[in-house]
Amino acid sequence: MDMDGVLVHEDHLVPGADELLKELRDKDVPFMVLTNNSIYTPRDLRARLHRTGLDVPEEAIWTSALATAKFLDSQRPNGSAYVIGEAGLTTALHSIGYVLTDRDPDYVVLGETRTYSFEAITKAIRLVEAGARFIATNPDETGPSREGVLPATGSVAALIERATGRAPYFVGKPNPLMMRSALRALGAHSESTLMIGDRMDTDVRSGLEAGLATILVLSGISTAETADRFPYRPTRTITSVAELLGTADQPF
Repeated sequence: MDMDGVLVHEDHLVPGADELLKELRDKDVPFMVLTNNSIYTPRDLRARLHRTGLDVPEEAIWTSALATAKFLDSQRPNGSAYVIGEAGLTTALHSIGYVLTDRDPDYVVLGETRTYSFEAITKAIRLVEAGARFIATNPDETGPSREGVLPATGSVAALIERATGRAPYFVGKPNPLMMRSALRALGAHSESTLMIGDRMDTDVRSGLEAGLATILVLSGISTAETADRFPYRPTRTITSVAELLGTADQPF
């Protein structure tokens, strides 16, 4: 399941989310919390969720940073990267043995940060022009904040692409690659797994393309009206995860 908009809104619990996770545990239904946000490590996110009243272990949290590290490890083990991002991304890359450098890196890896630097973006552009392969953790163009939307990875990736003529490879949702890596981490199969999300363009699409049943919750980004504009449909649409209480193991 997605995190923001499904389980929490910023620092507030979505009503019923805590009861849903308890029910999943009581019925021995394994679950994974997914997020395209690459800023935080699983440990950071566990602490954040715990403050809202949700008990989610680190191993049940899968981020676009972890998926990106897994992808790069499979493509070019022990490589090097110039990174624009926060601890969630740099920690994930260090854990697979990557060297972070601005001198002839194999990759430029763009992730989420609340403090995008013009100097860092300029450096990324020059490195991509010099031949570094361009990877981005996720295509989300904006992210939420208490003051309103913020530019996110997708927007900055578009800037670099426009300047270099080189499009990035996005690893996070809706790329099915992130879903498959999460399925492997969960030890699950697509035919018996469900994706719950609040966005048609990332959550539902990624679940659909990875062969999962999908549930759209209307407690986040997508509304019933905007969801109807897409050429694909979720398996089921509900107001919030509270509607799943009592049927967590048989949601249909």
